[in-house]
Amino acid sequence: MHILVTGGAGFIGSHVVRHFLKSYPGYRVTNLDSLTYAGNLENLRDIESMPNYRFVKGDITDAGFLDSLFAAESFDGVIHLAAESHVDRSITEPTAFVKTNVLGTVNLLNAAKTGWKGNFEGKRFYHISTDEVYGTLGREGMFTEETPYDPHSPYSASKASSDHFVRAYFDTYGLPVVISNCSNNYGACQFPEKLIPLFINNIRLGKPLPVYGKGENVRDWLWVVDHARAIDVIYHRAKAGETYNIGGHNEWTNIDLIRLLCTIMDRKLGREPGESAKLITYVTDRAGHDLRYAIDSSKLQRELGWVPSITFEQGLEETVGWYLSNREWLENVTSGSYMRYYEEMYGGR
Repeated sequence: MHILVTGGAGFIGSHVVRHFLKSYPGYRVTNLDSLTYAGNLENLRDIESMPNYRFVKGDITDAGFLDSLFAAESFDGVIHLAAESHVDRSITEPTAFVKTNVLGTVNLLNAAKTGWKGNFEGKRFYHISTDEVYGTLGREGMFTEETPYDPHSPYSASKASSDHFVRAYFDTYGLPVVISNCSNNYGACQFPEKLIPLFINNIRLGKPLPVYGKGENVRDWLWVVDHARAIDVIYHRAKAGETYNIGGHNEWTNIDLIRLLCTIMDRKLGREPGESAKLITYVTDRAGHDLRYAIDSSKLQRELGWVPSITFEQGLEETVGWYLSNREWLENVTSGSYMRYYEEMYGGR
């Protein structure tokens, strides 16, 4: 089987590429990534020399490039992760999110439809989305696969639009699609604009920890390795046209998560208890900030047998340990020197 993974040099994508290569040594995996600020080939150094792995630099907003790629390769499936994903960036640059998340997804759908020439036997187009398309919850309830869409940010609106296009291609053309909507991911190799790696780095450097509002917003946290496992079972076993929610069953208010993170960091850095918590700084709340997300992943558990493998506390301990043991990675990413690595490895190709 030959699988195209888009955004495979990013945070979640790199874990998916690694999981499939190591779990299915008979598969070929082509990693397509445009290597924007969040795409980092250092995430894949441990597998880049594997004979069944190939990296291609390219942009899903370039329809002609995608058509040529599908014409040249016999892809059996697509796992589509390439996306702009940071809410704060979407507020200041919404057009970039429309271009990548909506137009890019449609380009990829068209390339698959044309490249597979209407013969969809044994093919699969798997679109990875987010729980943010559902909007916000009150103090009770959970998002299910039947929850109406109600996006509140340019990011979530762009992902909701791409979800609709994927379903439309199933209904209109019979393209064998599946969709999953996941909760907040955390783990190794996450770009440090996201909360957990940002705060790990700031605590390490003694910088302020900016908390929106009172820190009362609630998120359900999913370990990225468990997400890759879920993507595996959905890709191989889900019925075409189905949607699955993937959640970690780990609801935490932002402030409680940050305090736990401070406690872990104090212990691992040999600091006095409570020292890192002094860095917490409350800032004006983000525009359109959803109060609470919570995923009901019972359909995925019931139909495909997936369950999270670790608790949030265990996953956070492992995640903090990874970042503290890979300070060079953090420094390279924050300095941009990982782009020099790309030029050294692929600049002449």
